[in-house]
Amino acid sequence: MNLIFMDVFIFKRQLPIWKLVLGVLALVVGIISLFSDFIGFAVIGIGIYMLLIEGSEFNFKDRKYRKTKSILGVTIGKWQELPEIEYVSVFKTNETTTIRQTSAEANVTNEVLKLNLFYNTNKRIEAYNTYDINDAFKKAKQIATLLNVDILDATERESKWL
Repeated sequence: MNLIFMDVFIFKRQLPIWKLVLGVLALVVGIISLFSDFIGFAVIGIGIYMLLIEGSEFNFKDRKYRKTKSILGVTIGKWQELPEIEYVSVFKTNETTTIRQTSAEANVTNEVLKLNLFYNTNKRIEAYNTYDINDAFKKAKQIATLLNVDILDATERESKWL
């Protein structure tokens, strides 16, 4: 989910439907289990973990940002000063998720695009992750325009400035 209010950008990763269903199911089972056993706390913990959404918020007007964690509409994260950004970078990388079952384990690898804000020569703030290249460049252009900086396209072998 992405919300944009003038100078405020809120980037939250979309929760897959399977994770939403399993998370809600775990919460319900955990709450019911609390009446008979303390194992319900563990099941509730699993449900919370499944429903956890990571993201970031940027307030360009006040020059602040924060990494966020949200669950069931409650968002937490500490605001920090936004340093002087030199450029916005979009690049491809692989994201590996390990899925475990009692007797088996599988790694699922997906290509993901990351949008970073670079400052102080080589320090970065990870602003946004997506699987859609058009979405990544749309957000990069919006942020670059607000900050009046360039965009580095590092999605190909040869990086280029836009």
